[in-house]
Amino acid sequence: MRQKVLKALANPPRIFYVPYSLAILNFVFWFLLFIVCLVITIIFNINSALLPLGFLGGLSLSHSILGVYSKKDPQIANIIFSNLRLLKNKIPNKLVV
Repeated sequence: MRQKVLKALANPPRIFYVPYSLAILNFVFWFLLFIVCLVITIIFNINSALLPLGFLGGLSLSHSILGVYSKKDPQIANIIFSNLRLLKNKIPNKLVV
């Protein structure tokens, strides 16, 4: 029983080798960036046929970089979100770098 609990804590849920929360955050970031760039191209009437392909490449590149870093440190998502919570509470002196 104890090994199952430790294994569940040591290996967070993942989407293609990236922790779930970081993968969702990465996708949301790239989706919002895509929408902003799409609106800009529509407003200024810029012909950009490769816009979706570029964002798909950027999404896959950033996801693979997150995958490499999360392979080295499986709890990287918890570290990032705990540091963000500390910054939200205005406690920058307690951040561990």
